[in-house]
Amino acid sequence: MAVRARWIALAVVAVMLPFLNFSWEMLWYEALLAAMAAMGWLQRQVGRVGRSLPELAVLFADLALMTFIVVYPNPLQDSVWPAPLYYSFGNFQYFFIILAAGTLAYSWRTIAAMGTWTAVLWTLGAVWMAGWGRAVPELSEAAQVAFGHDPDLLALLDPNRIKADIRLQEIVIFMIVAYVLAFSIRRLQRLVLSNAALERERSNLSRYFSPRVVEELSRNDEPLKEIRESEVAVLFVDIEGFTGFAAGRSPQEVIGTLRRFHGMMEAQVFGHGGTLDKFLGDGLMATFGTPVAGERDAANAMAAMRAMMADVAAWNLTREAEGQEPVRARFGLHFGPVVLGDIGATQLEFAVIGHSVNVASRLEAMTRDLGVTAVVSDALREAALAEGADGLDGLVRREGQRIRGIDGEMTLWTL
Repeated sequence: MAVRARWIALAVVAVMLPFLNFSWEMLWYEALLAAMAAMGWLQRQVGRVGRSLPELAVLFADLALMTFIVVYPNPLQDSVWPAPLYYSFGNFQYFFIILAAGTLAYSWRTIAAMGTWTAVLWTLGAVWMAGWGRAVPELSEAAQVAFGHDPDLLALLDPNRIKADIRLQEIVIFMIVAYVLAFSIRRLQRLVLSNAALERERSNLSRYFSPRVVEELSRNDEPLKEIRESEVAVLFVDIEGFTGFAAGRSPQEVIGTLRRFHGMMEAQVFGHGGTLDKFLGDGLMATFGTPVAGERDAANAMAAMRAMMADVAAWNLTREAEGQEPVRARFGLHFGPVVLGDIGATQLEFAVIGHSVNVASRLEAMTRDLGVTAVVSDALREAALAEGADGLDGLVRREGQRIRGIDGEMTLWTL
């Protein structure tokens, strides 16, 4: 960006110069502008993130070339002028073009170096001009005759004077601007890095929570710290017989199958506003209504389960067409109270624990005994109906079911 800005600025100056003085002597400056553009190209070639000695060398040469352009007399000019007279054109302002373009590199060290080096080079240019620059004594004598009665006016209008006070003013102002810009860019760097850290945190959160939940987390201060009880839909998914499936297959095939399966399940969890609690080997646990309860948590959980079943069915058609064994996924879904909060000392984890989690896990395990794909609790179905859920057709009612580790009997629905 800095190099492109330089090229645009140099192109504008190149077009402007003939309008200021349409003469052959402008070709000298046009050629030097082309050299400045080439210097920008060279900077782009050697530019590196961090500190780069070749880049610093090119930057110094760049400023030295600009100093040469401003200080050295134009060899195509016919008239013999005193060298210090070139200062009267106010060409020092062109250094600000390089400085402004340099800010787009977002390096405060570069801007600070430009300010310091410009001050040094400009001082050396003034010293060279005072000691070895072309002088025309006759003009000083004429100025003495015309303005000798006013020393201040003589100092201002003598064409052979360097006007050190004005040169010092240019240097000081340029350094002030450069260091203010360097300070601003340093603050900008910190803001950019801070923003990048926030985006990284949001990206990490998005691996576990739905976009809606990530947005909620990013807007609130420490929303997970509070320990509370909430009504949540809990979904367990597992691949039946995966241990036998993995036997005799290459690690690459096993992991590839798991990644494909987890990817489909994860997409549906997030797509229906759920939270991926954890992967469980060949399965996963997801919740709907965490960390913030919604208006359709049970309905979303039911819709997500239906979509997962459809995805697995479509995937199995592809696998069978390729001569591969189909994958049998099993689902357990329950709705009830859970405890939410962070657990751990230094490495925190947002935990969803309680009786309802155990029930959902047991329901998924029951699919083998009942010979079904999914087992849904009556509590989940009732909550989904209250929320106006679709996709409840096809569920078969099973009353008086006993669940291992759970007291009493439950009414379940199977699919």
